[in-house]
Amino acid sequence: MSIRTGVVNGVATIEIARPEKKNALTAAMYTAMAEAITHAGSDASVRALLITGQPGVFTSGNDLEDFMQRPPAGPDSPVFRFMQALLECEKPVVAAVTGAAVGIGTTLLFHCDLVYVSDEARLAMPFVSLGLVPEYASSLLMTQLVGHVKAAEKLLLGDPFTGEQAVEFGIANAVLPAAEVLPHARRMAERFNTLPPGAVRDGKRLMRAPQRAQIQAVMAEENRLFAERLRSPEAREAFQAFFEKRKPDFTRF
Repeated sequence: MSIRTGVVNGVATIEIARPEKKNALTAAMYTAMAEAITHAGSDASVRALLITGQPGVFTSGNDLEDFMQRPPAGPDSPVFRFMQALLECEKPVVAAVTGAAVGIGTTLLFHCDLVYVSDEARLAMPFVSLGLVPEYASSLLMTQLVGHVKAAEKLLLGDPFTGEQAVEFGIANAVLPAAEVLPHARRMAERFNTLPPGAVRDGKRLMRAPQRAQIQAVMAEENRLFAERLRSPEAREAFQAFFEKRKPDFTRF
């Protein structure tokens, strides 16, 4: 297993720890993260959650080989269970983005409450270039944050962006030197130890409530199209090109 968990001083940490694969996420890792979030939510000693990666990489997104062997087929699929667990988490979630954040490595940040990124961070949502569609309500939330034309650069063209831009877009709170990201994020998470937990939960629920139904509806449509496009000739070409280390050829489509 490449997910490390633990509780220290009221903070439940979920650490993506597969640096040899650039923290690429497998079905088993999604299951472990979903279970860790659910467990932390029911543990009275936990006041906040902290999600982090390794130095230089937060996560490179899905492990494509594992993903193709175990494609998401319904709401009980590990990736969708993780998405739902984070979406429904009542306690504050802090993210420490220590480097590259690709695909769901970026979209999960929309569902955290505080986000701190490294000055070395590079974020990207290259779903369309893989023959897929945006996920985790990013088609809604990114467009709301930056407007359609900027969102098109990031979601349709898949242009990467920096930690400074993540702050500018409203995805992150602050950009920090790489070595300071995790300690700062932990200090911020520990601040919830001195706050009334019920009021924090109610405050978070109120902040999220106006869009909750819309986000669920958008996610359902994204998930449907994502699963459909996984079986498309375009996606097969994109994935085959990735494994063959060549540029995909979409001219015949």
